[in-house]
Amino acid sequence: MAHEREIGEEQEFLNRALHALEQMRADARSMRDNALVANMRGVGDLVERDVVMGTALHRIDQLAIGDQPLFFGRIDYNPNDDGESPTYHVGRLAVSDDQLNPLVVDWRAPVAEPFYRATGVEPLGLARRRHVAIREHVVLGVEDEYFADANGELALPDDEVRAATEEGLVDGGLALGGPGALLAALGRARTGRMGDIVATIQGEQDRIIRAPLPGILLVQGGPGTGKTAVALHRAAYLLFTHRVTLERQGVLVVGPNPLFLNYIENVLPSLGESGVTLSTMSGLVTNVEVRASENEAVARLKGDERMIAFIARAVRTRQRPLREDVRIPFGRTTMILRASYTVEAVDRAKRRPGNHNQRRSALGRELANRLANEYHARFVREGEDVSTVVSELADQIRNTTEFKDALRRMWPRLTGQELLHDLFGAPALTRAAGKNLLTDDEMALLERPRSASLSDIPWTDADAALIDEARVVLGPRRRPRSGVKVNADAEILNGVDLDAYAGNVRQAALREAARLATAANEELDEAEFVTFGHIVVDEAQDLSPMQLRVLRRRDLTGSMTIVGDMGQATTAASSASWETTLRILEPRREPQLVELTVSYRTPEEVLDFARATLKAATPDLEPPRPVRRAGATPVVEGVSAQEFSDAVVRATSRELAAVAPGRVAVIVTESRVADIVDVLRSGGLDAIDPRGEDTRGLGADLVVLAAEGSNGLEFDAVVVLEPAEIAARGSRDGSLTPRGLRTLYVTLTRPTRHLAIVHARDLPPTLI
Repeated sequence: MAHEREIGEEQEFLNRALHALEQMRADARSMRDNALVANMRGVGDLVERDVVMGTALHRIDQLAIGDQPLFFGRIDYNPNDDGESPTYHVGRLAVSDDQLNPLVVDWRAPVAEPFYRATGVEPLGLARRRHVAIREHVVLGVEDEYFADANGELALPDDEVRAATEEGLVDGGLALGGPGALLAALGRARTGRMGDIVATIQGEQDRIIRAPLPGILLVQGGPGTGKTAVALHRAAYLLFTHRVTLERQGVLVVGPNPLFLNYIENVLPSLGESGVTLSTMSGLVTNVEVRASENEAVARLKGDERMIAFIARAVRTRQRPLREDVRIPFGRTTMILRASYTVEAVDRAKRRPGNHNQRRSALGRELANRLANEYHARFVREGEDVSTVVSELADQIRNTTEFKDALRRMWPRLTGQELLHDLFGAPALTRAAGKNLLTDDEMALLERPRSASLSDIPWTDADAALIDEARVVLGPRRRPRSGVKVNADAEILNGVDLDAYAGNVRQAALREAARLATAANEELDEAEFVTFGHIVVDEAQDLSPMQLRVLRRRDLTGSMTIVGDMGQATTAASSASWETTLRILEPRREPQLVELTVSYRTPEEVLDFARATLKAATPDLEPPRPVRRAGATPVVEGVSAQEFSDAVVRATSRELAAVAPGRVAVIVTESRVADIVDVLRSGGLDAIDPRGEDTRGLGADLVVLAAEGSNGLEFDAVVVLEPAEIAARGSRDGSLTPRGLRTLYVTLTRPTRHLAIVHARDLPPTLI
C-alpha cells in the first residue's frame, strides 16, 4: 500500500488544482455573461459578440469533466544541469493557477508523452512515474514506478514501499505502464458504455494515438487490444493538435451499427471533444432509411466491385433514343420530334463530359433548338409570327408537356433511389445492365417486387452503398440554387473593415450577415457529399468494397485512421484484406500499417481457448498476447435438446451471480435472439434485446445479442449458445465456414472475466 504521506501530498495538490479549475470556469462564465449584456450597436459589435460567446461556450464545455478525475498521473524528471527536477501532473485538460503557472498538463500535450512511453529500457529522462487513483475529488492511492538514471541508479526514497502488484498479471516480459492501475481499470465491472483509457494508455497504443495526421493509418488489432479506444483517443489527440484545421474540416467516426455507436458515444465527450460526427456507413447516405436485411448471397453480391460497372450500365440503359416520332402542338402548327433526330442527339449526349442529370439538360437544349430553328425558318422569316428569337422559341418548346414526356422517355432525370427501384423491379433492366457481367442466377438474386412509393421500399445496408454509387453517376437531380453570398460590398456590411479582423472573426462576420439577410441557403442535394478532414473507421474488416467507396467519397484530405482485425471479418461482403482496403481507398501518400499485439481486456484463459478457432479461420494471423488472467477457466456444458433451455437459464444465472454488479451477454445466432430472450424471462431472468428502443440497451445487466452484431462490444461474462450454429454461418448444409469460424472467434473473445458455453449440438472441432 502507498504511504499516507504520498496520498496526502497528492490530495493537497488535487485541492489546489480543483480550486484553479473552478476559477477558470468562473472566468468562462463571466465572459459568457458579459457577452449576453453587451451593447450591440452595429455589425462590428455583433461580430465581436459572436466570437466572444462562441469562445466562452466552447471553454465552458471543455472544462465540464463531471465526476472524472482531474488528473491521474505525475512524471518526475531527473535533475537537469541547474539541479532542478521538473514535475508535471498529467490529466484530462490543462489547468493553470491565477498567475498562469501550469498545474496540470493535458494528456495530449508533447510534455505528457513520457507518461505513456517511458520504459525501463527507455526512461525518456524520467526518474519516477506515478499513477494516482482519484474518486469524487478524493485521492485513494498512488502507484510509483522508478527509472534508472544515466548511471543506472534508482532514486528510491529510504522508506519506499512499491505499490504495484503482479497479482492477476501474466508473466510474459511485457513492459507495462502502471501495471497496478491497468489491472484495476481492467478489473472494474462493465457499465454498458465504453469508457476512456486516458489514464492507462500503454506505449504501443500511445505511438498510434500520436501518429502524424497526413495519410492513411491502418491499425490491425486482435480482441482486447484496445483498438477502438485507441482510434477514439487518436481523434481527440488530432483535434487537440490540429484544432484550427480539423474544427473547420470536421472529423468523422464510423462504426458498424447503431448499438456500437451508443456504446462508444461518451468517450470523446469525456475527453473534452464534442464536435465529432458519429455515423454508421449507411448513415452517411442521406435520405435512405435502412429498415431491412437480406440473405447473405444477395448482400455479398451487392457489395462486390462488379456493382460499379453494373450501376454505370444501368444508367446507360436509361439513355436511349425515341422509337417513334412525337407530335408537339406549338404555336401555329404541330412540330414533329423525329426519332431519327434523337439517335444522333442521344449519342452525342452520351459522349459529353459530366454526369447523367447534367447531360440531360444538354440533350433537351439541342433537340428544342432544332425544333425552334425549324419553326423560326417556317413562320418567323415569312412574317407569320411575332416571335423573333430562336432561344425564346426553344424555351417555350421545352416547356410543353409533349416535349417533357419525350425527354423523360429518352433521358429521365433520376435519383439513386429511383434508379435502384426501377432496376431491381424490372428484370429486363437488370438483364440489360448485368449482361456478360453477372450470371443469370446472380441477376435473379437482385430482383424484387416494386413498391408503391419510394418511401415504402425496404432498403438494406448494401442498398445504401449502391444508392451512393448511383448518385455519383447520376449527379444532382436538381440544380442547387445559389446560397446567400455576402461580401465586403454587401449592404449589411457597409462600413465594416473585414481586413482589420483575424480570419475567424471575418468568418463570424459573414455568418452574422448571412443570418440577418432575408434569404436562406439551400440544403445540399443528395448527390453532393459532405466531406471531412479526418475519418476514423472502426471494425473496418467488415466493410464491403462498395462501402469502402462510400467512405472514400467523404474523404477531403486523404487523412484516415482505419481500425480492424481481419481475424474478425464476419460479413458476407467483407473485403477481408488490408490490400483490398487500400486499393479501393486509393491513398494519396504511402499508407502505414501498424499492429496492436497486446490484449489488455481479454484474459489469457479466454484467448487460449479461442486460439484454435482463429487459426482454423485465418491461419496467417496470430492472436494477441494477453497481460492478465481472470482466474476462471471457460466452462463448456453439453446437454440434450430437452435440457437445453434449463441449462441456459442455469448457466446465465451462475454468471450473473459471479460477476455482479457486472454485465452478462448471452450470444446466439440472429434467428434465436427472440426465443432465448423468452427462455431467460421464463426462467425468472430480466433479459432484453438491447436493440429495442424502449430498453436500457447495453446498460442492462443481461442482454441477448446476435453473434453477427457483437463486434467491438465487451462484457464481464459471456454465455455462448450452440457454437456450431455460429460457426456454420453462411453455409447451406450446416458445415463450418471460415466466416462462421471468425464470427465464433468474435463471440468467444467478448468477455473480460468469464466465458461459458452451452450446447446440445456437437461442438466445432476447434473447441474440443
